[in-house]
Amino acid sequence: MGAYNDRKLKALFADIPEIPEKLSRKKKRPKQLAQVVEPNCTGCEVCIPFCPVDCIETDEDSSPERTIPPVRIRYDECIGCVICVRVCEKLAWDAIVMRPTEELEGELGIEIHDSWPAQEPSEPRGEAHD
Repeated sequence: MGAYNDRKLKALFADIPEIPEKLSRKKKRPKQLAQVVEPNCTGCEVCIPFCPVDCIETDEDSSPERTIPPVRIRYDECIGCVICVRVCEKLAWDAIVMRPTEELEGELGIEIHDSWPAQEPSEPRGEAHD
């Protein structure tokens, strides 16, 4: 008999959200934003498909010593939903944390807006773009 049975596996992964079929839009300025703790990020990209606004991407500009680049958050698109944090802590390495928006703005010298006007209407994931 295996160490894990169906009941244990379901309990282990119970709080991991579903991968969204449609991307949504940012509607208000979040109180908190997700931030990648780069030294902890393995670059596994497990968080990317779970983001409901598709604001997580591979950071190709990271340190050249890294074989696999970490991910990064496009802060002005983040809605502060915490999904990436939950996915990372369950399936990867606790490399994403939530930080107060004002704190990140001051620390990084950026401005977070109420909405992201440049977004296109959402499409189901997996559809080809022409």
